[in-house]
Amino acid sequence: MKGGRFDRRGFLTALAVTVPAFARATSAVKAVVPAEEGMVLGNPKAKVTVIEYASLSCPHCAAWANDVFPAFKVKYIDTGRVRFVLREFLTAPAEMAAAGWLLARCAGPAKYFSVVDAIFKAQDKILAAGSMREGLLAVAAEAGIGEGSFDQCITDKKALEDLSARVQLYASRDKITGTPTFVVGERRLGGEQSLEALGAAIAAAVRR
Repeated sequence: MKGGRFDRRGFLTALAVTVPAFARATSAVKAVVPAEEGMVLGNPKAKVTVIEYASLSCPHCAAWANDVFPAFKVKYIDTGRVRFVLREFLTAPAEMAAAGWLLARCAGPAKYFSVVDAIFKAQDKILAAGSMREGLLAVAAEAGIGEGSFDQCITDKKALEDLSARVQLYASRDKITGTPTFVVGERRLGGEQSLEALGAAIAAAVRR
């Protein structure tokens, strides 16, 4: 599959090293975890639901988020035609993706997608920098999250356990092995998808 690949060993390693690798804070705050597995945009009564499984460290996810998602949002989400669900996954380097998802959750539902968008836009710089923590800290600052709160956020054991549970669920139940993966109605699409390809899948789902 074109895109980020799920590395189970790397995932387990990330869960073990995320805390010491990114910060030394020992206190924790409760992350914002909605009842639904994914974070949602759009009309809850839309006829079609589009699910994306994405990793914040996946370059193909970043390319789709930066190049296709803005037009997709305007055409399908903002018009109420589609309910969009983003489900968090981890690909190498998993520790960067994990810390990014924790940060987005801590920002809260109102800022979640803007933080995700900012991380995808800064992904190249974050991955190229000597310290991924510094890159993510800059994103946190833009969202109004100070360094102390940032450190608490990415060292939240319960939030990391929740993320782990979601990723393992998607890997086992949904058979997700790489990102981005899209589910449009009953159709599954792997890798970067153009606006036209998604549009055709949405149209097919509407006709069902």
